[in-house]
Amino acid sequence: MTPEFIYDKIYQDQIFKFDSVSFKEFENCKFVNCDLSACSFLATLFIDCEFTDCNFKNAEINYVGFRSVHFSNCNFTDVNFAMIDQTIFEFSFTDCNLEFAQFYGLKLKKQVFSNCSLISADFMEADLSMAMFDNCNLHRTVFERANAEGADFYTSYNYDIDPESTRIKKAIFSAQGLAGLLTKNQLVLK
Repeated sequence: MTPEFIYDKIYQDQIFKFDSVSFKEFENCKFVNCDLSACSFLATLFIDCEFTDCNFKNAEINYVGFRSVHFSNCNFTDVNFAMIDQTIFEFSFTDCNLEFAQFYGLKLKKQVFSNCSLISADFMEADLSMAMFDNCNLHRTVFERANAEGADFYTSYNYDIDPESTRIKKAIFSAQGLAGLLTKNQLVLK
């Protein structure tokens, strides 16, 4: 099936149905205050697109491609990103809810998360080298066997990262956040 190509379109205040985006390529499109939570993202590609105030909560985004896509103030609660098309992908998140999101095993080198809630997110075995976590809540976020070398956690908070099971060489942390690297050892810091 040949995908439908959609260029330079603005979608605003729309509720997308199950098959609304399947087998479609969107380029240079903007989605504002849209609900995509019920969509099937089968063979869907977004290139140079922006999503603002959109809902993806519990969406199954398998087999979707994100190339130069920016998400602002979007809800991705309980979304599994692990099956996205990883051929060429680039996306960033600002002011997004990514609680319980799953990024298991993804190559997220230089990925930017800014002002996001990543409570209980899963980055197990992900490549987060040189990623930026700018002012993010990382409470109960899992970094088990992840590569976070050179990642910037300086302004983020509530993290609990085990340096024995997560590669953190040259990662950046604030002095106040060092306790999040020592939780496993049950040390008392004063």
